[in-house]
Amino acid sequence: MNTTGTAPSKTITISPLSRLEGHGKVTIHLDEHNEVAESRFHVVEFRGFEKFCEGRLLSEMPVITTRICGICPVSHHLASVKACDDALGVEIPPAAKKLRELMHMGQFIHSHALHFFFLAAPDFVLGPAFDPARRNILGIIEADPDLAKKAIRLRKFGQNVIDRVGGRAIHPVAAIPGGMSKPLSHADRFVTRTELAEGLDLATLALQIGKGVFAKYAELVPRFAAIKTKYMGMVKAGKLELYDGTLRIIAEDGAPLEEFDPRHYRDVLGEHVEDWSYMKFPFYKKQGYPEGLYRVAPLGRLNVAESIGTPLANAELATFKALGGGQPVHETLYYHYARLIELLYAVERAQELLADDEIVSDAVRVKVERRKGEGVGVVEAPRGTLIHHYWADESGKVERANIIVATAHNNAAINQSVTAVARAFVKGGKIEEGALNMVEMAVRCYDPCLSCATHALGRMPLKITLLDVDGAIVDVAERSA
Repeated sequence: MNTTGTAPSKTITISPLSRLEGHGKVTIHLDEHNEVAESRFHVVEFRGFEKFCEGRLLSEMPVITTRICGICPVSHHLASVKACDDALGVEIPPAAKKLRELMHMGQFIHSHALHFFFLAAPDFVLGPAFDPARRNILGIIEADPDLAKKAIRLRKFGQNVIDRVGGRAIHPVAAIPGGMSKPLSHADRFVTRTELAEGLDLATLALQIGKGVFAKYAELVPRFAAIKTKYMGMVKAGKLELYDGTLRIIAEDGAPLEEFDPRHYRDVLGEHVEDWSYMKFPFYKKQGYPEGLYRVAPLGRLNVAESIGTPLANAELATFKALGGGQPVHETLYYHYARLIELLYAVERAQELLADDEIVSDAVRVKVERRKGEGVGVVEAPRGTLIHHYWADESGKVERANIIVATAHNNAAINQSVTAVARAFVKGGKIEEGALNMVEMAVRCYDPCLSCATHALGRMPLKITLLDVDGAIVDVAERSA
C-alpha cells in the first residue's frame, strides 16, 4: 500500500478493483461525525453498443453481440438469436433448441467455475486480509495446487461444450435465426459425455468446498450486506429455468408479486437513470423507484424457484432454502452458495441433454424470410436475467435495439450492499486494506460485468473516494495492478 499526500487529505493507492470483469469506482460519503452516510458504485465506462447495432441485419446480431463480453458471450449469442427468431416469426426445431440449451449449460459451467475459484475463492481460502499481491488465483495455486488444477479443468469442460456446439469457445457462431448452423457430431457427443462424468465429480467437490467456506465464515455471513430486496428470475412450472420460461418476481417476504411472459418486460420493468453512472437502474414498475428494486442472478433465481429439475441440485436447493427459514435467503455472501448449486445443475442438465438421442439430429434449422418485425429474446445469463429487444424494418435491418443485462438489474442492490459493508467496516474516515477488500467482496458477490452493463469501452481504474459532509475529499484509495 502506497500512501501519499498532505493534510488535510491523503491518497492511498490500491487500484484497480481486483478480480472483477470491467472497471468502475466507489465513492463513500461521510456524515458530520465522520461515519459512512452513503456509498455509490459508479460505472464510468461507455460504449453505446445498442446505437451502433442500428442498421445491421438481424442475421448479424447474434455474432455482433457476442463481442459485448468475452466472459458470457454465449448468453448474448442466445438472447440475441431468440430475439431474431421472435422478430422473424419462426419456430426452431426441437434439436436446435436442445443444442442451444446445451451450449448455455457450457457457459454456466465455465462462468460459475471461473467466478468462484478465480475471483471469489481467494478472499475465503486465503483470507480477506491476505496480502493483496497474492490474494488471487496464483495464491490459490501456491496454497493448493491440486485444487487449482481441478478448478481449471472444470472450467475447461464448460469451454469444450461451447466450442463443440457453438463453433468457437469464446465468441460462438452456430446459433442462427431459425435454429443452428450445424448439428452435433456423434464423436463430440461421446467425448463430451465422458468429460462431464468427471465434471459432475468436480462440481460436487466445488460445492463441498463452498459449504466449508460458508461454515468457516458463519459469523461474517449474516452481517455482511444482508439487505432485504425483491427477487426476479426465470422459472418453468415453478422450476429453475435458464433458457426459456416465464419471469417471476417475489417480495421481500417471498410472496409472489408477478409472473409474466418475458416479451412483455416493458409493461412490468422500468429503467431509472442517475447522473453519476452510465449504468441504468431497472425497477418493478408497480412499486416505482427505488421501492421497486430487485435482485437477479443465482441468489435471485434460487429464491424464486420452487424446485430444480435435476436430483443433486434439487436436494441442495432444499438445504439452501432452509437457510431462510421460510423466507427468501437475503444474505449477499450466499450468492456464492447459490452459484455453486447452479454449477452442479448445469452439469446435470448438460448430461440429460446429451443422453437424449435427438441432440445429434440433423434437423437443426428452418428457412427464414426477411420481414419487418419486433422481437424480444430473454435468457438467464450466469449473472442474471438478460434481455435483447430489436425492431427491424422490411429488409431485416435493425432500426432500434434495447439490451438490459444482469448487472444493470442488480445495480441498485449493489449500491445498497456497498453502503452496508462500508458502514460496517470503514471507520474513522480512513480506508484500511481489509476494509477496502470488504467493499470489493460485496461487489464481487454479484459477479458484475461492467463491460456488459454499459456496453463499455476503455480502461477506467476503480477508485474508492471518501467525502466528508461538505463534499470535500478526505481519502482516495486505488489498488495497483
